[in-house]
Amino acid sequence: MAEKVLVLLGTKKGAFIAESNAARQSWKLRGPFCETWPMNHVVADQSTGTIWGAGGNEWFGPAVWKSTDLGETWTHSSEGLAYAEGEEPIKAVWSLAKGNGSLYAGVQPAGLFRSDDSGQSWQHIDGLQQHPSRPHWNPGGAGLILHSLVLDPDDQDRIWIGISAAGVFYTGDGGATWEPRNLGTRADFMPEGENYPEFGQCVHNLVMAPGMPDRLYQQNHCGMYRSDDGGKRWVSIEKGLPSTFGFPAAAHPRDPETLYLVPLNGDSAGRYVPDAKAAVWRTRNGGREWQAMRNGLPQENAYIGVLRQAMATDRLDPAGVYFGTSSGALFASADEGESWVNVTQHLPAILSVETLVVD
Repeated sequence: MAEKVLVLLGTKKGAFIAESNAARQSWKLRGPFCETWPMNHVVADQSTGTIWGAGGNEWFGPAVWKSTDLGETWTHSSEGLAYAEGEEPIKAVWSLAKGNGSLYAGVQPAGLFRSDDSGQSWQHIDGLQQHPSRPHWNPGGAGLILHSLVLDPDDQDRIWIGISAAGVFYTGDGGATWEPRNLGTRADFMPEGENYPEFGQCVHNLVMAPGMPDRLYQQNHCGMYRSDDGGKRWVSIEKGLPSTFGFPAAAHPRDPETLYLVPLNGDSAGRYVPDAKAAVWRTRNGGREWQAMRNGLPQENAYIGVLRQAMATDRLDPAGVYFGTSSGALFASADEGESWVNVTQHLPAILSVETLVVD
């Protein structure tokens, strides 16, 4: 039985940890950690409890922080987190993923690194930079960032990534070669007749369904999509949602048909929840139908946004669901989204939310 649940928060001013027991009825907040560096993504190894934080900016440079005692103490390293001399310097680490004995890091400008020693040193996976489309990648609003890292839990050579605004790319050989996987996803900002390019889409978030490595869900700048063949083809699942625009997506820990979203009102209409009424939208059938979950969420003057990595689930039963806002509030549900509580507010802008269940 779970002893406690940790919600790991990356913010513009360090990492924070919200902690509760398995009931998830009351919470204690710890932090800020990582010397208040901007922390874009904080993740954990569910098997060992090790926590890593991806951070940095133009002033600090890139680094990955690490804690082996549930956040009590931290160290950091940037060894190897650099491109070749003469190339544009790395500004920050934007995403992390642990799997198959390695730790992966996505950086800005977009590139992929791997560590085989738990984040102490890094090697550049340069096959991605060598893709022929690379000279034509354009930055999204936050820059040219590799923000989504999806690893096949059963095959260490299969990796999917999301880059704003280059799209989804896939490797089946551990990163030596890559191919774009964007068929069926729109790019409404492109000239008429060029709305479905091979690459250049502004993917916002990419997640894998549990137990089905070839089922992927994608929140895009221009719609919500599902793929059942590893991204070779995408189908729209936005019907029934209040908007085609949003950033985060979170998969249920056991049910591949269940997904959670926080749609926003559009890219040029303020980027807050529609009608300023907060809701998490849930599907129980792979996106064919959607339901707004509002119980406990603010329904008046809620001009909040939720960023691309700021939503997660835990592995308990019933599953917990969590999201953090760009105005520094964390909301939690201990019943799969049926009801919500405000865990904390007035934090720095929350950039990422992940969970760790300690047995």
